[in-house]
Amino acid sequence: MVDTPVPQPKRPKIPTIPVRPPMPPRQPQAPRPQQAARPPQQSAQKQAAPATAPVAQSGFDKFRGKIFKKENGSDKLRVIVLGGAEEVGRNCTLLEYGNDIIIIDLGLEFPNEEMPGVDYIIPNMTYLKGKEKNIRGVIITHGHYDHIGAIPHTVPFIGNPPIFALPVGAAIIKRRQTDFQTRPLNVKVTKITDVLQLGQFKVSFFHINHNIPDSAGIVVETPVGTVLHTGDWKFDFHPTGTEHADFQRIADLGKKGVLCLMGDSTNSMNAGHQVSEKVIGEELERIIEKAKGRIIFGTFASLLSRVKQILEISERLGKKVVLDGFSMKTNVEIAKELGYIKVSTSTLITMEQIDSVPQNRVVVVCTGAQGEKNAALNRIATDEHRAIKIDPTDTVVFSSSVIPGNENAVQRLKDIFYRKRATVIHKDIMDVHAGGHAYKEDIKLLLALTKPRYYVPIEGNHFMLRENASVAYSMGMKEENVFVVDNGQVMEFTKEGGKLTKEKIPAEHVFVDGLGVGDVSQVVLRDRKELSEDGMVVVVVKFDAKTLRVVGTPDITSRGFIFQKDMTEINDAITVIVTKALSASNGGNAVDPAALRDKVRDEVGNFLFARMERRPMIVPVIMEV
Repeated sequence: MVDTPVPQPKRPKIPTIPVRPPMPPRQPQAPRPQQAARPPQQSAQKQAAPATAPVAQSGFDKFRGKIFKKENGSDKLRVIVLGGAEEVGRNCTLLEYGNDIIIIDLGLEFPNEEMPGVDYIIPNMTYLKGKEKNIRGVIITHGHYDHIGAIPHTVPFIGNPPIFALPVGAAIIKRRQTDFQTRPLNVKVTKITDVLQLGQFKVSFFHINHNIPDSAGIVVETPVGTVLHTGDWKFDFHPTGTEHADFQRIADLGKKGVLCLMGDSTNSMNAGHQVSEKVIGEELERIIEKAKGRIIFGTFASLLSRVKQILEISERLGKKVVLDGFSMKTNVEIAKELGYIKVSTSTLITMEQIDSVPQNRVVVVCTGAQGEKNAALNRIATDEHRAIKIDPTDTVVFSSSVIPGNENAVQRLKDIFYRKRATVIHKDIMDVHAGGHAYKEDIKLLLALTKPRYYVPIEGNHFMLRENASVAYSMGMKEENVFVVDNGQVMEFTKEGGKLTKEKIPAEHVFVDGLGVGDVSQVVLRDRKELSEDGMVVVVVKFDAKTLRVVGTPDITSRGFIFQKDMTEINDAITVIVTKALSASNGGNAVDPAALRDKVRDEVGNFLFARMERRPMIVPVIMEV
């Protein structure tokens, strides 16, 4: 994490693409609407480049040799959720009709504690191997990493299709791409009123509320009907820095007829309506105004609506704000460039200036509210921060929800601040956070407005999808018209109706670990987990190739098993076991090192479990001298 601000050159205004004019009306005698002209295809040489060597490097070649050549029937729309139907994150949906494919979102998922060493997880692109030329575009709902985070690892290796995103999302994608050494992305900045003709798909947008600017639902008009994809959404009648959702447009879509609605499930288990940002702003203002000392806000860098509130309230009350965390500074800079955040330059100060301002006029906005080890808030708590040490007059505000799996880390962080006698505020105490996802009553209103023929809950764990489905049932939808899918499961729609098939395409996790993409498998994770639980014992055995006798004593080293000083007795016992294993293995014949390794691993493993009821990883090393 970078602490000091990185000066950035002023970026030119991002141009927008022109709105495509409406298609001319068809003549009555035409048997079917004319298919829109497709963009000119690249040369065969250019098409082949991303599908050969780069694909192998990307890690999506797990199913090497399997090229999915089955073409979609011309009258069938295939809809496949590649990520986000079994977890919170990794959101990605694919629509395919004939030889046309579009993708909605390409997000990442953060690992859980069962995935040691993994940075994050991205959608599996194996199905698109050999179909790169059919991909007409990637449509982005908004700029959160669980919807755009996989772009640098996927788009360059699936033919580099155009990426269509509203200004804030497009700016975050472009800025993040500077950290990756891949071919340039083809990012198209769109407006909420734009209409895109992508092959046989006519794509448009509708404004929806979330906790980042430029959030939109996606409308996909297909030859068999209209599909709506909500992205992350909520209804907020008093949002921050934007308007409430476009209810008129949503209702008009419902009147015209919606074949399938794909809806966010993240907060579908909560009754009532989502809290408005107006309520949160009023509470934040009371906290900032009455604080006796510094106020330290921990929140998501991408939660720009909350950051905007804090900055504007602080300026109004005469406070000075310091931003900490590289992603926080970057996102605020983007929001300022696009005019979403408007504060005086005198309101923002650097970390070097913080001691020159009275403590009761200082507001710190930083990352790390999820308990991340290297984030700013954790460094402040553990006295590792270069400029901030916690004082009993400080107020620490956790203005974010807790991502499932981070509960223990967040609670440990809160305990540290409590021990230092700071005032700690979180959403269970005051209204300092409103989620960006719809509650049950919000979902009911959306269903009433759109009146979809089919409903597909997405974006959540399985229980969240089931809770979302139950809301649809309560609105009178039949169970056979509500598809609760798994990742990779194919849905098919025709003009007659839709069905959830038993066909599944590859949707397994693709792990990103450092610079490696897809080279960490479940076997590697199992080994890492085993090492973290019971440690490792390495047994190095030397034997004479002529006499088939052990030379010296085995060299035994352990890590994470027991203290090395206590290994003497165990070493002696292992030496006897290894000697017996060697004698039993050769039988007067040449020693098979592979068989001897297996024998030593089994015998030593059984001995250690019988002796200590532990199962460390046994690594036998057999050396012939």
